[in-house]
Amino acid sequence: MTQKVFIINGPNLNLLGKRQPEIYGYDTLDDVAANCAALGADLGLTIELKQSNFEGGIIEMIHEAREQAAGIIINPGAYTHTSVAILDALNAFEGPVFEVHISNVHKRESFRHHSYVSLRADGVMAGFGVQGYELALRRMAVVLA
Repeated sequence: MTQKVFIINGPNLNLLGKRQPEIYGYDTLDDVAANCAALGADLGLTIELKQSNFEGGIIEMIHEAREQAAGIIINPGAYTHTSVAILDALNAFEGPVFEVHISNVHKRESFRHHSYVSLRADGVMAGFGVQGYELALRRMAVVLA
């Protein structure tokens, strides 16, 4: 039986491939979903990719993961730097959590250098482009084995 992993994406990631491609690249969120589903199948994981532009929607997804998922990979977008509520929801999740950022947030504006999510994350991938999701999936497979 495969284990389910939620890949949760925050605000503006629905515009991936269209918004600031010089920073985020040209792959779309659908491309990320397809690549992660294929890799997940190879690794024995079922992937459920989700996205919300709303903080409460992301929190609801994390709550849903408590009952349905063995692990969470999360790119909270700008909520990374502002949301104690997302941190609190992640703290209520008992499985592994990996944080992904497409760009290297440490080379960007100083307000992006702090992450509330990192206080809960078991690992952080930043600056690997959309391949960061695949790196997180590979690590998730090891941790869940």
